[in-house]
Order: sequence, then C-alpha cells, then structure tokens
Amino acid sequence: MPERPVIVHVQESLEGSDARVTVTLSWEDEEFSGQAIGATGDSARPRLVGEATLHAIEKVAHDTITLDLSAVATQELGDVRIALAQVDITNLSERFVGSAVIRDDDPSLATVKAVLDALNRRIGLLDA
Repeated sequence: MPERPVIVHVQESLEGSDARVTVTLSWEDEEFSGQAIGATGDSARPRLVGEATLHAIEKVAHDTITLDLSAVATQELGDVRIALAQVDITNLSERFVGSAVIRDDDPSLATVKAVLDALNRRIGLLDA
C-alpha cells in the first residue's frame, strides 16, 4: 500500500464565467475528490488547483484537519519552471512548503504535486 496519496486525475472545466477544478487522490484503496470554483483567468488557476487538492486531502484525513493554502505560485528557477505551495494546518498551527518541477507544460499537475510535497509525510499521521 502506498505511503502517500496517488494522483488519480486533475480535471478542469468551465462553467459559465467560472472555472471548476476537481482533484482526485487515491489513498488506502479509496478515492477522495476535492473541488474548487473561481475565476477563469490563468493567474487564478494555480490557487484553484491548490485549493481543490487541499479539499481532497481534508477528506483523506476524514475532515479532522483544516488546511489553508497560504500561497501558491509558479516560478522560473534556473532553466526549469517550478510550482510552489505554502500550506497551513490551521487547527495545529503548523506551516509547510512544497515544490514540484513543471513537466510537459502542465502547471496544474505540478501544483498538485507541490501541495502533496508539502504534506505527504504528514498525511499518514493526520489520518490516524
């Protein structure tokens, strides 16, 4: 059994003037989905992806934690682009940072990976 959630899919769609992002994670033979809805602009997309990821992780932890996406960004670092995420576990007063390389020109997938990078080693503890 994997020690970390596995990304099943990241789905992005337009609904009128809003964008909807759904992130589905697999953990301990179950799938958990989180959604976020907001502005359609490219600058808003990383935040929507990050928030949808956090909602899925909260479900993995059976809603025993409250997560906040304090910051999310994509950035050039040398000759690569990376996604960065700063996540707070608000009810535990803890803050974590994660990063992931943007591959295949897919910043959304990299944003999910950055959020998971910030929390992965803690998810098993949160689910206990």
